[in-house]
Amino acid sequence: MKKRILTEREQEVFDLLVLNKSTKEIASFLGISEKTVRNHISNAIQKLGVKGRAQAVVELIKMGELAI
Repeated sequence: MKKRILTEREQEVFDLLVLNKSTKEIASFLGISEKTVRNHISNAIQKLGVKGRAQAVVELIKMGELAI
């Protein structure tokens, strides 16, 4: 099994981002605060070394970490 880049929660957040969900919608769906959602996104962006959400999504898709 290959090592995942994202934590399980970060993965859940990005799976919802790909579905065009807002930070508020993601927070509500996962039962966490909007700040926590933003923290998960920020952590993933740092891990990937990209500049924003869109770049993170593109990179994760290229790596096979996200399905579209």
